[in-house]
Amino acid sequence: MTATPTSTPTEIDLQDLEAVGAAGTAADLDLDIPEEVPAADASSSRGSSRDSEGVGFTLDDFASLLSKYDYNFKPGDVVNGTVFALESKGAMIDIGAKTAAFMPLQEVSINRVEHLSDVLEPGEVREFFILSEENEDGQLTLSIRRIEYQRAWERVRQLQKEDATIYSEVFATNRGGALVRVEGLRGFIPGSHISTRKAKEELVADFLPLKFLEVDEERNRLVLSHRRALVERKMNRLEVGEVVLGTVRGIKPYGAFIDIGGVSGLLHISEISHEHIETPHTVLNVNDQMKVMIIDLDAERGRISLSTKALEPEPGDMLSDPQKVFDKAEEMAARYKQMLLEQAEEGEPMGVTVD
Repeated sequence: MTATPTSTPTEIDLQDLEAVGAAGTAADLDLDIPEEVPAADASSSRGSSRDSEGVGFTLDDFASLLSKYDYNFKPGDVVNGTVFALESKGAMIDIGAKTAAFMPLQEVSINRVEHLSDVLEPGEVREFFILSEENEDGQLTLSIRRIEYQRAWERVRQLQKEDATIYSEVFATNRGGALVRVEGLRGFIPGSHISTRKAKEELVADFLPLKFLEVDEERNRLVLSHRRALVERKMNRLEVGEVVLGTVRGIKPYGAFIDIGGVSGLLHISEISHEHIETPHTVLNVNDQMKVMIIDLDAERGRISLSTKALEPEPGDMLSDPQKVFDKAEEMAARYKQMLLEQAEEGEPMGVTVD
């Protein structure tokens, strides 16, 4: 009679182990179990290549299997996570790591947040940006602000590409201009691109139409123009050859800036009269009201070019009898438009002034 072995076999196929779980006992399996099993400390049981051959599931296989479930989180990754606790300094987030991740209060949003509960709630699932490597406690630092920041720049670049006009509220002013927010990003309007009769300080809380001047994520520069937006809007209702009433707002050596319904046009010194003029100050004064004709509309640069020279019935009338020029402005403008039409039909260059 053969004695039943009391020790376990050294080699058992993995499928046989599964069968053990299903059948309940090894007796239910047709296993070829040796009568003599070497002791665990026997030299013949260690380091034998023969013993390791044919093993169904080795330690290396086990390590490889574990590695498949070893999430290698790294800075820059965007992962899904679940908010499970809101604290005074931040939120605890479960992203499937061995330790709960932490998101500081300042990383919750691109906008200023006073209370976490205003933007997050326990159980909420959303995307998070991994900011840093694990700390000494194995904890990762997360951010929502960084995701919003990246997407805001993408949106702004698209708006610039479309040459869109946006509206934004002025939240502060400084010596250089005004500050606004676009898609959560801080934007700057230079003083030279603010076109309003209000004092700069009075613009706070006003919503202004704006066009993009510069969008540079690398330098964190977002520059906008109020003047360009107004000029474009005005240009949609203006045309070359049209006579408009304006007010002199500023005089420079090279010409005068004329306000025409809320936007500024340049009356260059060479377009004041057919006669030579040393300086615009000899002909014009600030706050003078006058009729001017539009001779060019540059929507891309937000510029309107004006002329009184084209309205002179006789060369030099702007110097000797400006009232005559204004009285006959519409008549001279009609002649100018007709000339432009004839030039277009003949294929000649546009913009030649009337002699």
